[in-house]
Amino acid sequence: MKKIAFITLGCKLNYAETSTYEREFIRNGLQPVPWNRGADIFLVNTCTVTEHSDKKCRNIIRKLHRLRPDAEIVVTGCYAQLRKEEIRKIEGVTYVFGAEEKSMVVQTVMDHINGLEPSATGCSSFFPAYSSGERTRSFLKVQDGCDYFCAYCTVPYARGASRNIPIADIVRQAWEISAAGIKEIVLTGVNTGDFGKSTGERFIDLLKALDKVGGIERYRISSIEPNLLTEETVDWIASGTKFLPHFHIPLQSGSDTVLREMGRRYDTAAFEAKIRYIREKMEKPGSLKVFFGIDVIAGFPGETDGLFRETYDFLKDRIRPAFIHVFPYSRRAGTRAAARKDQVKDAVKTERVQMLEKLSDMLHEDFIKSHKGMKAHVLFESTVKDGMISGYTENYIRVERPAESGLEGKITEIEL
Repeated sequence: MKKIAFITLGCKLNYAETSTYEREFIRNGLQPVPWNRGADIFLVNTCTVTEHSDKKCRNIIRKLHRLRPDAEIVVTGCYAQLRKEEIRKIEGVTYVFGAEEKSMVVQTVMDHINGLEPSATGCSSFFPAYSSGERTRSFLKVQDGCDYFCAYCTVPYARGASRNIPIADIVRQAWEISAAGIKEIVLTGVNTGDFGKSTGERFIDLLKALDKVGGIERYRISSIEPNLLTEETVDWIASGTKFLPHFHIPLQSGSDTVLREMGRRYDTAAFEAKIRYIREKMEKPGSLKVFFGIDVIAGFPGETDGLFRETYDFLKDRIRPAFIHVFPYSRRAGTRAAARKDQVKDAVKTERVQMLEKLSDMLHEDFIKSHKGMKAHVLFESTVKDGMISGYTENYIRVERPAESGLEGKITEIEL
């Protein structure tokens, strides 16, 4: 039996796709093993969101080849789409699959193993995927690609145009996840709220259909643009559904000047109004607060100290999210921002990242403390470490307690 190891870099969308590859290879008779346990084949699912991501991908491929010189290395993902020829030149690489070739991966590799001519033909514009292997949570891909072309981002080039499969197909996958005993699904995509572009359906109708899937008790929506999280959707979620008070929303900058130059589709006033609306609809007296995770880029070209301070103050005084995902701006070839002459020095970017990370720590601590004594429902994970078991509340507060038999994979009411 051939052994195959999987290495995933980047986002939860990649994680869902790798997990789908793994299920398919198992069905074809391959044995999954850890990357350092004598694999005959390595599948590397790559990321290209930053220059550091590209470098990490190259280093991992070279490390795997040194570890197992005779092993086949298969590379897919976003970096594979943008730098296919560059990857092919790396010693040890057997196959490179771009964005629209993902549906060909398993059949092509199996033909190679069996000494056959490749039989996989054509490309599929959408590769359906969901993660498995965890007892409590699955990441379900509902959308792929992006049509926004923000000034700093290569994702539209790496992932292609916004697209999706029909609601009925996604619901079918949700029932498969439910049949495996998983209680929580996280909806994921490149631009999740843009669902419906290729099928003429609506994002809210997808949510309503998924809400009816038996066995799934909780849903979370991963990264969703503020302009695509509509009041209709918020009202429906707040009406009493399986969708939780937890949102991951990209802001990128708290300066209207920088937002315009980034090519974002909202300003700070619209963003603040959306956050306020969600809180008003979903936070009742004595209830859990909404968890907002906010993406921010530090050091975009032309971001002066004053413009950065606008972002800092906007987050600290007006939004006060539960967590800030901070990224230093990374210059990506082929983007509008890369050609600008007013690049911010790396040392300045580092300083700004540190300031925002400290702010995030403070805001997260305040968010946690504000829930002391409240009742919450925790879905405990299956992993026990040092006699302790952990899980997350509806609004994504991590809770840890002494492990007890029967807690794993179950939703339990606790006092925070």
